[in-house]
Formats: sequence, structure tokens, C-alpha cells
Amino acid sequence: MPAGDLQIDWLKCFVAVVDAGSLSGASLEIHRSQSAVSMQMKKLEAALGRQLLSRGPRHLQLTADGQTLLGYARRMVALHAETQAAFHGEELSGRIRLGVAEDYAAKYLTPVLKRFAPRYAGVEIELDCEQSTALIPRVASGDLDLALISRDSTQRGTFLFKEPMVWVGSPQFELWRRDPIPIAVYESASLARRYAVNSLVLLGREYKVVYNSSSLAGQIAAVEGGIAIAAITQCTVPPSLQVLGSDQGLGQIDPMDVSVLRSRASRGSKAVDSLHAFIISALRGAR
Repeated sequence: MPAGDLQIDWLKCFVAVVDAGSLSGASLEIHRSQSAVSMQMKKLEAALGRQLLSRGPRHLQLTADGQTLLGYARRMVALHAETQAAFHGEELSGRIRLGVAEDYAAKYLTPVLKRFAPRYAGVEIELDCEQSTALIPRVASGDLDLALISRDSTQRGTFLFKEPMVWVGSPQFELWRRDPIPIAVYESASLARRYAVNSLVLLGREYKVVYNSSSLAGQIAAVEGGIAIAAITQCTVPPSLQVLGSDQGLGQIDPMDVSVLRSRASRGSKAVDSLHAFIISALRGAR
């Protein structure tokens, strides 16, 4: 094999090590011994002539070259799995009731479904777009099979990535100069609301809630209309709004933990098994 060629097994191993944070964790993920995982990583680094990982205080960390490779590796591993499914995969059929938080529909879920649907034409997907606070109980009750959500506890679903939260305002109105500062917030049970308010409290910044809405579109409309500033996910910031920070007297907001949640009632469905695994493969570490 010519120097520089990359084997798919090496890339699978690399992705597993990154996701697990350790060689031992990766060995459990891909069902190989820790020594075998270590050997695969050495072969990959030798083929590239670059160091991909360095040992941090608690777990392995990506080097700059490792970070560059990770995006390519995820796409190649995912494409390899899709190719296998196209030629050797089981013919799937059935219905999947899928939920997605409004924030993550366009940026994250749509590209996944564009790849999944052509491979499994016999699977019918019913998609509901709501806030995570509405989706979580629907998965728990079995009304939905899967949902892409902002999780409210570390035990809620399979963790995929952290999505930053940012303050946004309209440069036309500069409402961040007001005291108290007018804010638009989500429903009372929302983590985004809790994190936004906590950010202001930690700064000692006086605020006034002037707009309540469970809709992302409503939040953006309130900001564009000069009613308030708001805290929204970074992936949903429109070009019309300005991201606000320390220069505007605002602090950082805790990020959202994004996970895929599956209902107990869907166990045994091969169609749900496939989409669940597909979402994890495509979106784990997406940020």
C-alpha cells in the first residue's frame, strides 16, 4: 500500500477516540483491544506524517492537524456506511415519528434527512417541529419515536454536541444601552430562558422581561422590531441582528447540550434503529 493511503478502519478508530476522549473508551465503542486502537492511531499518524492527538490533563485532545482531519474523517466514515447500506443494507419500511427543536431543524436535521431519505425510500418520516420542552414529554409518552432536543439533564438521550447561546440585538435600536435592559424570553420551563437570566444576574445587570414567546421566530421578530434583545442559539442568528458581548455590557451564556432522544416504545423498530444511529453518526461532535 503506498505511503499516505488512509484505511477506513483507521478513520473509524480516530473518530471513536475523539468521541470517547480516550483509547480505552474507544476500544469499548469499536469492540477492539486498547492496544489495537493505539496501533491503528499510530498507523494513521504515520500515513499522514502528522500528530493528531496530544494528552491533556484529563483526556486526549486534538492537535490542530487532528481538528482538520476530524471533519473529513466523519464525512468519510458516514459515506462509507451509506455506501454499504445502499448495496448491502436491509430493505427498511415503516413509519418514524420524529421531533426536532425549532433551532436545530434547518442547520442540523435537514442535511441528515436529505442523506437518509434516498437510502431508505420505504421509510415514512412524520416530522414535528416544536420547542424541546414540548418534545421531551411526547417522546416519554411514546407519541414520538425520536427527537433532536436541547436536553435538560445529562441522562436525557444521547449527547451529540454543544450549541453556543448568544445575545442578539438590532443595531438600529441599541436597546442594550437601556437600564433596565428589555429582554425577550422563551417559556418559563425553557433552559434558554434560565441561562439567559442567569447570565444577567451574574453580571449584576438589571433587566425587564417585555416579551414572552415559545417561538424562535417570535423572539427574532421582537428583536428586529426594537422591543427587546434576546438570547438565541448561534446557529439561528439572522444577518439582520448583531451578536452582543462584553462591548455591550453583556456576558457569556451557558451553551445548550444537544442530544437525540428515543422513546422506549420504539425499541424493536429497525427503521427507528437506523435513523437513530444515522443521526448519531452524522451529528456527534457537529460543532
